[in-house]
Amino acid sequence: MNTYEERLGILSELIHFARVDYKIKESEYDFLLSVANLLNVKKSSLDGLLKKQSSVKVPTTQLEKIMQFHRLLLLMNVDQEQHKKEIERLHNIGLWMGLPPSAISQVLEVMHKYPEKVVPADILLNIFKAYHN
Repeated sequence: MNTYEERLGILSELIHFARVDYKIKESEYDFLLSVANLLNVKKSSLDGLLKKQSSVKVPTTQLEKIMQFHRLLLLMNVDQEQHKKEIERLHNIGLWMGLPPSAISQVLEVMHKYPEKVVPADILLNIFKAYHN
């Protein structure tokens, strides 16, 4: 399991992404809270992160990068809206983390084939495996 600071970093990146449209909707907050619970981070710590600007760190392993990309994808789709700015930001975050550009693009295309645009984890992993050196 990640260190507490790494788990806060994961949440910070999700918060930063959720703010791309300048507001955090209730559905997005609920998603952030559920991720915080999965990461064993208290609601008060999440709320503290929401109040301050935190630095974002790149996950270290390929699997952590893919997991974080998947979380961001889920967060983008939790409100059933995908704005061009959100899609561009998610694509750029994936590039920043060092994920293969073609895999990122493929995931963003295939998400439309699934209910609520939730790409199953095994499909997502297979897409990234196909492009991994």
